[in-house]
Amino acid sequence: MSEVYAARRARLRERAQAGGSQSALVTSPANVRYLAGPAPQGTVLLLGRREDLLVCAGPAEERPAEGRPDEALRIHELSGPGGDPAVAATDLALAQGAESLAVEEHHLTVTRHRALRSVAPALRLTDIGAAVEQLRVVKDEEEISCLRIGAEIADQALGELLESILVGRTERHLALELERRLVDHGADGPAFATSVATGPHSGRRGHRPTDRRVEEGDFLSVCLGAAYRGYRCEIGRTFVIGTSPADWQIELYDLVFAAQRAARESLTPGAAYREVDRAARQVLDSAGYSEGLPTLTGHGVGLEIDEEPQLAPAAMGKLDACVPVTVEPGVHLPGRGGVRIDDTLVVRPEADGGPELLTITTKELLAL
Repeated sequence: MSEVYAARRARLRERAQAGGSQSALVTSPANVRYLAGPAPQGTVLLLGRREDLLVCAGPAEERPAEGRPDEALRIHELSGPGGDPAVAATDLALAQGAESLAVEEHHLTVTRHRALRSVAPALRLTDIGAAVEQLRVVKDEEEISCLRIGAEIADQALGELLESILVGRTERHLALELERRLVDHGADGPAFATSVATGPHSGRRGHRPTDRRVEEGDFLSVCLGAAYRGYRCEIGRTFVIGTSPADWQIELYDLVFAAQRAARESLTPGAAYREVDRAARQVLDSAGYSEGLPTLTGHGVGLEIDEEPQLAPAAMGKLDACVPVTVEPGVHLPGRGGVRIDDTLVVRPEADGGPELLTITTKELLAL
């Protein structure tokens, strides 16, 4: 992996140099991990003129359980407690002869930005913007493999839950059980807060589980994801509890399924982000559900659960091969409930079989 990290840092260095800076400071935890591997919490990365450094506040042995940072990088530990690694890295950049330093302004607080200026007033600070996030959009096969394993773990946890008795259990209890199962099957932990929504809550995006109990005839919407070696995937399914679905439930489910399928089929290299969103939205709009739809149809996943690209009506850009995204349309009817179907896929060219589905739990409307 050391060669991979070095190549990523080289690409970022080119971006920084194109903006007039010989050095760069990376402070976003996900971006540090992308460029340097797992590192102690709060670590920052300095791309210096003479040497690249990981600067951390705590002892270097306090590394994440899932791995070690790139061994080609030297770790610089702060000498005393309470110091800011970003401030220390700025001072180190100056000591290496830097005249300007590219920073991630979108990640720095105003206070922290002022601290950088105060330690090196002669150093010109420039904004590198979302350069690392843009590099992260297209994944290599090692990254996709981590997502694939995470998806397998999430599928397994969900499948086991569906074999248990659900009626009478609370949303909160089911969410906690799912998160425990993720860890039992090898996940670092949940990729995000697990959502379990029953009855009138079902179909809501990002619903926070409550103490409402599962009842016969409910829609049950579940959205969960596993983090594996830092990479995060997502799956969402909707079921009917304990009885044959009502006609309105079948009709609504079939509609959302059709919208999700339309978006999945549009995931081809070169497709505009907004066109993928439109493919799902048109199906729902034509059935009279234009009001209250989610603001987006999907988003990128990777070291963060919500990253670029955004599959939304106003999103600019086109898909590349090897970009993992979610496709997650849904409809929620206030007071009644709703349906959400959510998959993680990898964009692949038609010659390679088209989009690769990572989350494979059945999308058939099951009565549990």
